[in-house]
Amino acid sequence: MNQQLLAKTFVELADSLVADFDLIDFLRLLTDRCVGMLDASAAGVLLADRNGELRVMAASDEQVRLLELFQLQNDEGPCLDCFRTGAPVTVPDLSAVTARWPRFAVQARRSGFGAVQALPMRLRDEVVGALNLFRATPGPFDPAATPLAQALADVATISLLQQRTAHRSTVLNEQLQTALNSRVLIEQAKGKLAERQGVDMERAFTALRTYARAHNRRLSDVARAFIDNSEPLTGLGS
Repeated sequence: MNQQLLAKTFVELADSLVADFDLIDFLRLLTDRCVGMLDASAAGVLLADRNGELRVMAASDEQVRLLELFQLQNDEGPCLDCFRTGAPVTVPDLSAVTARWPRFAVQARRSGFGAVQALPMRLRDEVVGALNLFRATPGPFDPAATPLAQALADVATISLLQQRTAHRSTVLNEQLQTALNSRVLIEQAKGKLAERQGVDMERAFTALRTYARAHNRRLSDVARAFIDNSEPLTGLGS
């Protein structure tokens, strides 16, 4: 494991404890680093909205994002069980759990995944979401990697909750609702940019994210400007 990348990741995740941060970009960083450091082919993050319903907030690629949506739409799968129980869910072989999650297990295998692990995003007794790791091939998860993945999820959760005050639930709900609204904008911008440039959705997202970082702007602000065509975004969408 790349120890320098590991240390950098914890610093980046913890940095939001003292700095304003772009939640969508922050969660995408979490999924990307899970894929880069852990034994995972893809990763996704789901967070609860103000009504306690899970929403897809980040995914390391478009394929896993669609699978996460499928999981929510069919109300079955490891991340739902993890969120509801607050306990990790580890499935080394998805072909062995078709009775437990008949629709999800089949769809996950069709999407190219053979194993999954869902870890709670939890602070003490409060569960705000789940971090989901997918592997292409069946087999046991590395026992040394699981505590590290949970630690990443824990640090991310603390960062998400760092602005909570005496009105903690209200603050958190407002923050998550803002992120959900931003997610919609970003998806719209991805689709528009993908169509304009003739690329897939993942490359469109990367272009938006790269532009936002290069110009020190929030990803959602860049997405809104691109959708509305309210300002010139030189080099994006040309």
